[in-house]
Amino acid sequence: MAISPIVSSITPLRLDLIGKTGPAAGSVATTSAAAGDGASSFSNQIMQAFEKLNQTQNTADMYANQAATGKLKSVQDYMVASNEAQLMTQLTVAVRNKAIDAYNDIMKMGI
Repeated sequence: MAISPIVSSITPLRLDLIGKTGPAAGSVATTSAAAGDGASSFSNQIMQAFEKLNQTQNTADMYANQAATGKLKSVQDYMVASNEAQLMTQLTVAVRNKAIDAYNDIMKMGI
């Protein structure tokens, strides 16, 4: 008995549309809403988490640039932003790894 993969039925997230408005962004929201409220809120949560991670990394980069140019006023702010960005990146990678492990476990299951 052959097992067909479910990959063709999963709509990939379009991370290039995060924060954009217009017809292209509306099509993603329509696709998510068509899948149901649970799928819509889950995809929104994922996109918000990526936006927060990106903002945190940008803040840490800004402080790093200020430190390199000698314009940094508070070393504590830089250290907090740097550690926060590092921890958020580690958390994101850990969640991604768990999701991949779960997907692989599901694919190994017999019908």
